[in-house]
Amino acid sequence: MATVTELIGQSVWDSNGVWVGFVVDIRVVRHKGELQQSHTVYGLVVSSVRAPLLLGLTRERQGRSPWLSRLLARIVYAGCTFVPWENVVDYGGGEVHIGVLRNELNRV
Repeated sequence: MATVTELIGQSVWDSNGVWVGFVVDIRVVRHKGELQQSHTVYGLVVSSVRAPLLLGLTRERQGRSPWLSRLLARIVYAGCTFVPWENVVDYGGGEVHIGVLRNELNRV
């Protein structure tokens, strides 16, 4: 598994070789109740515009989302695409390849 810093900024290509955009954020699920908290990646946020890093923009440490952060995220994430992690076929070397077409992906 790649680290978050390795995935941020990588180019994303669909199954036909069409460029989708750059990875600008990573969505994770936190597993509670374990001795050590762990996280699992469940998707990538991809933008055709190189946006600033969006990590931590919408959540506080307790997992809550203040109204100002939600509003700012809605503006910044406009036009971004969500790629579920199960659609990622290969990553590394500055590129992420997904197993679906670009037009099959949902907006954030």
